[in-house]
Amino acid sequence: MKIMINSEITSKQSQQIEAISDSIRIVKPKNSEDTIREIVDTDIVFGGFNRKLFEHAKQLKWVQVWAAGVDGILFPEFVESDVILTSAKGFVGTHLADQAWALILGIIRGIGRSARERTWDNKMSIRLAAWELGERTLGIVGLGGTGIEVARRAQGFEMRVIAVDPEPIEAPTFVHEIWKMDRFHDLLVESDIVCICAPLTPETECMFDDTAFEKMQSHALLINVTRGKIVDGPALIRALDKGLIGGAGLDVTPEEPLPTDNPLWDMQNVIITPHVAGGSPIRMDRTVALFRDNLERFLVGKPLLSVIDKRKGY
Repeated sequence: MKIMINSEITSKQSQQIEAISDSIRIVKPKNSEDTIREIVDTDIVFGGFNRKLFEHAKQLKWVQVWAAGVDGILFPEFVESDVILTSAKGFVGTHLADQAWALILGIIRGIGRSARERTWDNKMSIRLAAWELGERTLGIVGLGGTGIEVARRAQGFEMRVIAVDPEPIEAPTFVHEIWKMDRFHDLLVESDIVCICAPLTPETECMFDDTAFEKMQSHALLINVTRGKIVDGPALIRALDKGLIGGAGLDVTPEEPLPTDNPLWDMQNVIITPHVAGGSPIRMDRTVALFRDNLERFLVGKPLLSVIDKRKGY
């Protein structure tokens, strides 16, 4: 069985994969031409994947990408194929959740303003605007791996946590209520902080529009660490300009990179980081461990972990 590793991994990680079975043969393309040549008789791809690779593959059975989100590779021919798709979903929640909380605390404790304004004269205005989080409500949109980790950290701040998700999920002890997506607006009405932890799908694209922002409380914060296009960019700017919401913490934006003349950069109640939530020194170790586990399962016909329903997009 031929495996193409189309990602940067260490020699130790490669050896760990090779040790799974004597029946596998691993190739690591050196360039794009090499990749196209090798994909023809490849059975499994671990790492980068795109339409061109799919078009040249003749016996592909399974693709595992290193990212959690897969919206960029769900072209129709792949979606309708029998090729299994797995991702890192459920295994990146830890560092995405850390980023979400960095953004939350950066706003409510005035860290963003302090770094931007570089003056002692804003001391009292920052103190007067500061929050405490105890007994506040955190609303989570999408209670997958990232959403659960964001909620888990809210325990330390003694917050009430509510969530919406399209799938039937058993509530962890630290999530007080889980609703279906038809109660999305109810979540917005009740939440002091709304954290987007959902994948980008046709259903979630631009779900944070003018109507959604009108439902939110005027002091509420919007936090986004998954996909920028879940938010309607102009609607967000209008909501902040009109005071419909209190602020935003964004690791992802509707347009990336965010143009330097976008008004969001200069708003004192907005913190933007350049899509860095996925960064972690042990992320690739986790990803390789997941692939090794899945490879063992694949070789004996057991169900794989972190399988993507290609039609749903998650």
